[in-house]
Amino acid sequence: MEFKINNDYFNKAISEVSKAVSSRTTLPILTGIKITADTEGLTLIGSNSDIVIERNLPSSSDGENMLEVFKKGSVVISAKYLSEITKKLPGDIYLKANENQSVVIQSDEIVTKLNGLNAEEYPSLPEVHLSNNYKMNSDDLIDMIKQTVFAASKSETRPVLTGVNFSIEESVLTCVATNSNRLALKKYQVETNLSGSFIVPGSSLIEFMRLFASYTTEIDIYATETNIVFKSNTISLYSRLIEGVYPNVSGLIPEQSSTVITLDTIQLLKGIDRASLFASEWRNNNISLQVTDQSRIKIYSKASEMGQIEETQYIKNISGDAELNITLDGNFMMDALKAIKEDEVKLCFNGSMRPILVLPVRNDFQLQLISPVRSY
Repeated sequence: MEFKINNDYFNKAISEVSKAVSSRTTLPILTGIKITADTEGLTLIGSNSDIVIERNLPSSSDGENMLEVFKKGSVVISAKYLSEITKKLPGDIYLKANENQSVVIQSDEIVTKLNGLNAEEYPSLPEVHLSNNYKMNSDDLIDMIKQTVFAASKSETRPVLTGVNFSIEESVLTCVATNSNRLALKKYQVETNLSGSFIVPGSSLIEFMRLFASYTTEIDIYATETNIVFKSNTISLYSRLIEGVYPNVSGLIPEQSSTVITLDTIQLLKGIDRASLFASEWRNNNISLQVTDQSRIKIYSKASEMGQIEETQYIKNISGDAELNITLDGNFMMDALKAIKEDEVKLCFNGSMRPILVLPVRNDFQLQLISPVRSY
């Protein structure tokens, strides 16, 4: 294998696939990046068994020649050394690997020699059926993930709850995450005849957001019984799926509410944030919401030694019972409000010990559910 490549072009790709590489793997070859050169360009792959990132580098980008392949081939090179060496080199990079996996990296008068590994020993990518896919814009998919993944459980006690449940039915993709104390749901219309359900690890989705944050592109999503693939024309992320059956959450969402109030989203978020300053000593970051009349809601919290905070915000609209007092986890409420883009939010209550439904006004495709906590 032999090629010459633009330094910045190469380094960006190395940085992207390195996100999937772990030094704590039990397979030594997975500490490396697999590089394959052919007539189409370069392909770089990094993996830690749970996720795989594949980056394709064509010979030209934005009309500029970035890469020249002199000889086809492949090799696996230590991700740590490849990354550290190439980002310290001054100019274009010339790389050559022989049949004994001996690698030479040269830039200007700087020559580095590394011992590579046999690329044939690198694990194969999971197979996917190209017909079993649907498409989404990367920005839309990132929004869906942002608005749900925070509600996934951090505890491995119930592994299925550490992921986000993707389900497709009648051309609607629904993403749901819950840790049993809160729930986040987001829907999106997709063009597909597929149906099914699968659980994607929250950690994989967070990595997807990091990886595609700088790209606005169309994503093809493929799912098998064991893996999911998010694929664009230049970069792909493969992830294992979580085994098991996701709980049916539809029965948790109340169809009617005894009290519904409409508030300014940003103003409420700032009020909850202020109240959280005095709520941190409580295990559940206790913050109380109290409705006493048709026009105002009180946000209240206290710390036994430091003091307390209380503020009143005006209600834009209220229906149902105008008397309510409920205590909830302030952090959960802030996460829910941060996921809402609309200017106004509806809080739907069914008494002091029933979950609160949080809905963006004029958006039927998103909801949050937060369980109350005891105030003692």
